[in-house]
Parts: sequence; C-alpha cells; structure tokens
Amino acid sequence: QVRLLESGGGLVQAGGSLRLSCAFSGRTFSSYGMGWFRQVPGRERAIVAAINWNGGSTYYADSVKGRFTISRDNTKNTIYLQMNNLKPEDTNVYYCAAVPTSQAIVSSTRFDYYGQGTQVTVSS
Repeated sequence: QVRLLESGGGLVQAGGSLRLSCAFSGRTFSSYGMGWFRQVPGRERAIVAAINWNGGSTYYADSVKGRFTISRDNTKNTIYLQMNNLKPEDTNVYYCAAVPTSQAIVSSTRFDYYGQGTQVTVSS
C-alpha cells in the first residue's frame, strides 16, 4: 500500500517562498511518477506539477510555470515542490500524488494515490 506524507506548508507573504516535501513509502519509489495537486472550487483536484520516475521529464500547469519547481530524490523516496514568488491565488491545500508508470506525466494522467494534503496560505 502506497503512503504519501506531505509537509512544509504554512503561512507566507506574497512574493515569498515555501518548499513542500512528500515522503513516499510502501512500494518501490522509482517505479512511480509523482505529482502535486491543488483543489479547484467546484471541480476535482487540478495538477500543479509532475515528474516522471527518474526526474528526466516534468510537467507544470501554466499558472505556476517559472515560479514552481518539482524535483525528486530517489535515494530518499521524496519529492519536493519549491514555490517562489507566491501569490495570494496560490492559497490552497496541496496534495502529493503517485501513479505507477514509467511514462512521462501529462495533464491527463490519472493518479492512483493521494496524500492528506498540506495547507499553503499566501497573504497579500
């Protein structure tokens, strides 16, 4: 059973930075593509960023391109989301997600596992 545990959320002023972490356990981490999602009002969770099994391919939503960076450390079974130049509209709960695939992650990729989420609040 895959388990995902997010950390690193908090309160930050607009223009500030945060780094989220997600610890993976239960299966072979390097067999999984990973991603970060956040809630969209009235809709399912929307993908923010994603990374393939070895970090060679990444995906970003248009709203975060140039500000957020996703990375992974397969020796630590952990992914990260570095968030810079944060805006009030980035306020949300951020969920880590995993899918067993070796393919590049695209916006339509369906993930199988989600963590409980970590709150990010950006004040203006």
